Amino acid sequence: MLVVDRAVFPRDKICAEYNSPEGVRHLAQLDVLEAIERQGGHRICGTSVHAPGGSRLTGLFARAGHAPFRDTGLSISRRILDAALVDGARRAGAIVRERTTVRSVLEDRGTVSGLVVRDGNGPDREIRARLTIGADGLHSLVARRIGARLTGSPRRFAFVAHVAGVAGLGLTAEMHVGPEGYVGLNPLGDGIANVALVVPSRRAAAARGRVDEFFFRELARYPGVAGRVSRSTMVRPVMTTGPFAAWSRRVVTPGALLVGDAADFFDPFTGEGICAALRGAEMAASTAISALEEPGPLSRAALRPYARARWRAFFGKWLVERAIGYAMLAPALFDRAVGRLERRGLAHTLIGVTGDFVPPRAVLNPVFLSQVVF
Repeated sequence: MLVVDRAVFPRDKICAEYNSPEGVRHLAQLDVLEAIERQGGHRICGTSVHAPGGSRLTGLFARAGHAPFRDTGLSISRRILDAALVDGARRAGAIVRERTTVRSVLEDRGTVSGLVVRDGNGPDREIRARLTIGADGLHSLVARRIGARLTGSPRRFAFVAHVAGVAGLGLTAEMHVGPEGYVGLNPLGDGIANVALVVPSRRAAAARGRVDEFFFRELARYPGVAGRVSRSTMVRPVMTTGPFAAWSRRVVTPGALLVGDAADFFDPFTGEGICAALRGAEMAASTAISALEEPGPLSRAALRPYARARWRAFFGKWLVERAIGYAMLAPALFDRAVGRLERRGLAHTLIGVTGDFVPPRAVLNPVFLSQVVF
């Protein structure tokens, strides 16, 4: 296996840097968890959600009603996480080429047959392969080349920084929802927190040319965040990404498939991005091993089991994350739902679903939904 990446590891990457208990299980399966935890990180017990009108819930993994791999998730810098995954890939026999940019996708009679890449400042060159896997993120070039890349609503952008000395952080990640966006506070260990601001695109436009000023001004608009995050203790500059709500019309095509954000990304509120990418990669590997046993070009039919597996694995979670994402557009409704979830002891179940170890049917049923609405 050959892996190409334009980055040089370790490197910073914009992310909530949150791993659910199920994400931790995947890291253990890949035999990288111990190495990651030796380098840092912070174990988290669940998530607290603060609604615009003052309602609040706290969901704990240990009380979700299903036994997770362990009862804590893990917040960890992507500098540590990604470098550990790259090292793990190399130990498993993969060739990893850094500073290598994908320029275009090769096709032969309707079948993807590899990539055109550039190593550093060198010339373009071709890499031929029977199977090409696009894992190149939200703005995936591979996805754009093999089929339509679609965007929808809500159209949001994220601004993320590392800040030291954030007051009041405890054993949970925090989500603070406002009338026009939300803020996530995620402790990473060593007194540093991941601070993420997510706002609609029309509001994000005001950040042009003054990102830091915009970031800290917006944080002050959230009562549960104001006064806790200081610009003077910022240890990593604000990084920006978006828009979200992007997906690929096709996740498989002859000779290629997509994983992670290249396949689908809705909104970071539920924090499942890393886990979904790891789980998708596991399904892709299973399909690839089987398909590559047969000689010749890989047809869409040979790769279709991956698309079906993704649908079975993610459809329920897609419904949950979209329900939460759209509910935030109606602050009064969101506040009411958060209050009911907390009072009726349902918050733990919901956080277990967003933590990927409780099946979505635990909340996608008339009994649960009626307790939230009525």
